[in-house]
Amino acid sequence: MLPASAQPALRVLFRDYVDSRLAVYRKLPDVDAAKAELARSEGLQREIWTRAVAATREPGAHVDAAKLLLPSLNNMIDITTTRTMAARIHPPPIIYALLFVLGLGCSLLAGYGMAEGKYRSWIHIFGFTVIMGISLFVILDMEYPRMGFIRLDAYDQVLVELRGKMQ
Repeated sequence: MLPASAQPALRVLFRDYVDSRLAVYRKLPDVDAAKAELARSEGLQREIWTRAVAATREPGAHVDAAKLLLPSLNNMIDITTTRTMAARIHPPPIIYALLFVLGLGCSLLAGYGMAEGKYRSWIHIFGFTVIMGISLFVILDMEYPRMGFIRLDAYDQVLVELRGKMQ
């Protein structure tokens, strides 16, 4: 759809852009390095947009190039923004406080229920403690999926496969 003279530069920019997006995720949990790479990605987005708009106006461009190419580029930018915002949005601190109060309340009720017995069941005490600890850990680890034990690296495989096809 674009003139042959504009295509090689845009292809290089797209390859660099996909490499940059992958680098953003690979650099986590180093937040500063990831932010710097994200800024580079945003610069590449602007460059791709600018060159694509200019290329659709060049002689030799298909008459519908702007109608087809620019909405696709806009979707690409929107998806990037959506993924970035999803990584930045976290529950308010009151949710974490409520989780703590819930754990404390459950411990209080369990302790009160076991207080009347002649013997303490250490298996139940240990089991309750471990289950509460693991539950809270998993909840918090899922909230930061690129920094803990629960990782979303498999979701980046689509970008890796796309980059492999961009030769």
